[in-house]
Parts: sequence; structure tokens; C-alpha cells
Amino acid sequence: MPDFECRLKFYRQKRNLTQEQLAQLVGVRRETIMRLEKAQYNPSLKLAVDISRAVDAPIEEVFLFP
Repeated sequence: MPDFECRLKFYRQKRNLTQEQLAQLVGVRRETIMRLEKAQYNPSLKLAVDISRAVDAPIEEVFLFP
């Protein structure tokens, strides 16, 4: 069971971004975005901030840690 809930896919699609496009915006591989969306990868704080800025959503709405 993941340590967090990730709503990245919702916000990425809302901005009409592909996984590849988002990956390029934040400087990671597409596989990293895919793993984040499946909550299989716990992002660093910097990556989480970069992603939340790229999808124009508050970090606490994209990544939910219990």
C-alpha cells in the first residue's frame, strides 16, 4: 500500500499535458511521472514543488500524505 495518494494524473490531464510533456517540464523521465501517478514513487520535495507548479495546483492537493 502506498504511503501517499497522488492526484497528479487528474491535474496533468486538466492541463492537457502528456506524461512526456510534464516530464520534460520538470526535468525527469516519463517513467518517473508514470510511477508517481501510480503512487509507486515518493517524490523529493523539489520534484513535488516543480510538478505542482507545472500543473498549476497546490502541492497539498496533488500529493496527499496521511
